[in-house]
Amino acid sequence: MTRFSILLICCLFFFIPGLFAQQDSTAVIDTTKPVIPDTVASQTPVVDLSDSFSKKPVVADSGWQVDKSMPLIYQVMKGNPYYGFGTRPTVIPVSDLKVFNGKELLFYVLIALLLVFALIKQAFPKYFTDLFRLFFRTTLKQRQVREQLMQTPLPSLLMNGFFVICTSLYATFLFLHFRLIDEADFWLYFLYSCLGLSAIYFVKFVGLKITGWIFGIEEAANAYIFIVFIINKVIGVFLLPFLLLLAFLTSGGYQAALVLSWIGVGGLFLYRFILSYSAVHNQVRFNLFHFFLYLCAFEIAPLLLIYKLLLVVFQ
Repeated sequence: MTRFSILLICCLFFFIPGLFAQQDSTAVIDTTKPVIPDTVASQTPVVDLSDSFSKKPVVADSGWQVDKSMPLIYQVMKGNPYYGFGTRPTVIPVSDLKVFNGKELLFYVLIALLLVFALIKQAFPKYFTDLFRLFFRTTLKQRQVREQLMQTPLPSLLMNGFFVICTSLYATFLFLHFRLIDEADFWLYFLYSCLGLSAIYFVKFVGLKITGWIFGIEEAANAYIFIVFIINKVIGVFLLPFLLLLAFLTSGGYQAALVLSWIGVGGLFLYRFILSYSAVHNQVRFNLFHFFLYLCAFEIAPLLLIYKLLLVVFQ
């Protein structure tokens, strides 16, 4: 029995270390993790895996006491350690106010003129039909059309005002083109042009009425006044698209629009003289030379005097 015990102890002494060595050699290797060679592992930077979340700031006890004179919510926000409600706000400097010195007002005025013309045309379509039929003299006789137009004084008055505004704008563009005025004074001289043009045609209307009454040629005077104001209305309509071009075109396009407007306005004035001569000559016998003297004295000379006055005043 003693020999058997000694033999068992010797076997355990020799075989147990072998069992532990075998267990180490047959250890299970985790294949889910990549095997990194020693050279790569040695080059991999060490990542700090410490908590990257913000922590409560270390704030020393300031001995804050509740102030009963202030709302509690304000005091809590002011003493908040996470947000600086108690600090002064950051002042962002305000940029300078951008001032636009463009043609916005002129654009709106021209749009208003277009709308006014469209409204008058839609409100009085028959008046415009008779107006252009008389202008081109295609159908009815002049006396019949004149009687039809005189029966509608409201559109006639509106179109006379439309002519004054369009012609005054055109004259102001000419003043600006020939550098008689500064661009800053554009609207002031537009107002002067409206007042001056209204005064000129009012004096002309009253003077022709008085002249016709004095010399007993009221019918001829009325015919001449009618033709003058009919052509003026057509001139106002003719100048409207050129006002848009002169307002926004530059260089070559501006010069072309200006020359075309001169040709058109000159042709309309010449046509007015021809119609006036034919209408008045049928009622009053006079020489063509006398009519030419009248044009020079009452049509051309006032324009030259106004131009000379502008040169003296603005130079």
